[in-house]
Amino acid sequence: MISLKEALKLDNNGIVELRKELKEKIKANSHLGAYIEQLTNAELSDEYSGIPIAIKDNIQVKNWSITSCSKILQGYIAPYNATVIEKMLSRGLAPFGRTNMDEFAMGSTTESSFYGKTLNPLDNAYVPGGSSGGSACAVSAGIALAALGSDTGGSIRQPAAFCGCVGFKPSYGRVSRYGLAAYSSSLDQIGPITRSVEDAAILYDIIAGYDERDTTSANVEFVSTADKLDANKKYKIALVKNYTDEASDEVKNSIYLAANKLKEAGHEISEVSLSSAKYAIAAYYIIATAEASANLSRYDGVRYGRRGEAESLGAMYATTRGEGFGAEVQRRMLLGTFVLSSGYYDAYYIKAQKARAFISKAYESVLEGADALLMPVAPHAAYKFGELKDPLTAYLSDVYTVSVNLAGLPAISVPVSKNADGLNISAQIIGAQWEEQKVLDIAASLERACK
Repeated sequence: MISLKEALKLDNNGIVELRKELKEKIKANSHLGAYIEQLTNAELSDEYSGIPIAIKDNIQVKNWSITSCSKILQGYIAPYNATVIEKMLSRGLAPFGRTNMDEFAMGSTTESSFYGKTLNPLDNAYVPGGSSGGSACAVSAGIALAALGSDTGGSIRQPAAFCGCVGFKPSYGRVSRYGLAAYSSSLDQIGPITRSVEDAAILYDIIAGYDERDTTSANVEFVSTADKLDANKKYKIALVKNYTDEASDEVKNSIYLAANKLKEAGHEISEVSLSSAKYAIAAYYIIATAEASANLSRYDGVRYGRRGEAESLGAMYATTRGEGFGAEVQRRMLLGTFVLSSGYYDAYYIKAQKARAFISKAYESVLEGADALLMPVAPHAAYKFGELKDPLTAYLSDVYTVSVNLAGLPAISVPVSKNADGLNISAQIIGAQWEEQKVLDIAASLERACK
């Protein structure tokens, strides 16, 4: 499969052949379930012509069925394009296939999808990660040139790490959220999943920038990164030692190996510590579920999507939501409603927001003496299906990613090694807000060193 950079040089005939080749590969790999079309035996849409980019099923594409992989949105047809789709179309790129995901982006395995699970292309017995597991699987398996995902607490970086590709989460507000089905509005961010850092920078440049239709979009100057990507530039990089040492032995050894490779490449490596990750997990799941309970209240069977059969309005609400939402979504909405309820708002939600401010300042402090941080993406490589049956254990697997979203920082996952089972292990590079160029430069240097 050619790179996105190479695809941008194709003429019309070349793009037509590329799309034809991709369709054949997608059909041949239907067992992976990376695309919803693979799971529902549907044909890939040719409504939009251009260089094909896979799209996560929570990003609006006009005239497509966009369902966030939920039963409650069956029958909904998107009436407009998300801003990122409009930006892609203006640059000759086109949406091509809906990738599978955890329902409403709530999960880390892609098992909660209404359509069924996606497999890890490196070993089908293992999860691809989530919630953007379909996007990561498609890119890793060579059945997508590149893909868009969304990252609320690691949902781009973790599946990219599990599947062995590059996942980039820009600074909060750098890419428009207009047209993204909201999970947690103060945390969600769209970003690229690709096979190389350079392709990630190219796709990021295309979708980034201020959007007046998104009230959370940052009205700050945007400067392109791909044309300035420099793997030879030297930076000060701080290894987050306490997070790395708390990971599994195979992950810990891989991150230290990555640090040594960066040092050999001429970067200055130091060690720092961050406050306990348990605070970040607690703050994240209180804030994210609280916002989710508010955002998902719109799905009631009245305005759009599936409607449950009932004899009264109240019963219709209850039936629609009870039948339409899966177990994980219901669990998170209940938790969010609880922490926002009278008597618990101050005890939980306000305290979580204070913890969020503390975490942001902690990142600001350590990044004052370094250009970027280096640490694991997850405490372990991909795990087998059914291995994490306890929801709390699954939540704790996000321990190294959620704090980045709480602070609104840019971060990227880059493959650095394989474990004994042949599964991928990635390192995570985190920068200060709006410092995407530094993050991408270091990622390119690490990618080159580890190849």
